[in-house]
Amino acid sequence: MFTGIITDIGRVQRLTQKGDLTARISTSYDPDSIAIGASIACDGVCLTATATGRDDQGGWFDVDISAETVSKTNIGHNGWAVGKRLNLERALKVGDELGGHIVSGHVDGVAQVVAMADDGDSTRVTFRAPEALARFIAPKGSVALNGTSLTVNEVDGCDFGVNFIPHTKVATTWGDVVVGDQINLEIDTLARYVARLAEWGGQ
Repeated sequence: MFTGIITDIGRVQRLTQKGDLTARISTSYDPDSIAIGASIACDGVCLTATATGRDDQGGWFDVDISAETVSKTNIGHNGWAVGKRLNLERALKVGDELGGHIVSGHVDGVAQVVAMADDGDSTRVTFRAPEALARFIAPKGSVALNGTSLTVNEVDGCDFGVNFIPHTKVATTWGDVVVGDQINLEIDTLARYVARLAEWGGQ
């Protein structure tokens, strides 16, 4: 489990396709502190560290990415490339501060950036969610976008808006976003269960 609070920005160092896709990701995390088998959210996708080490660029870890994960995330839609920056978060530990919301790292679908506008020093971004997921997104509710816990400002059909403050744009990869980008979307687990309960109540 994760909180959606990004603690590092990694970079794709290497991609190898041998059966599954293997990615090497640079990180400022101490590789000695990353256990083999540990879960790390990479742009919101929960992936398992299979190897760690250091090189002249610093620390790194390897992850294997299944074809299913590639097809359901922006790894396949955007196609991760060498040099791509990634939001990273290590798994939540008992006693850690829950600064965002509970995030599983299981991406539900891919949203698209359809509009951007400056709002003072902040940036207001409009996303378009897949129709099947839009009903789970509510004003002032939470979503995880590329692994970042964010609050929804407004909803209009399948479109929803989020405001990015300067700190978020610097501390994550959101300063890189452009219209047309494909974004990993994980809906709030609570919203999913509330919707399911409403369905049962109507039966």
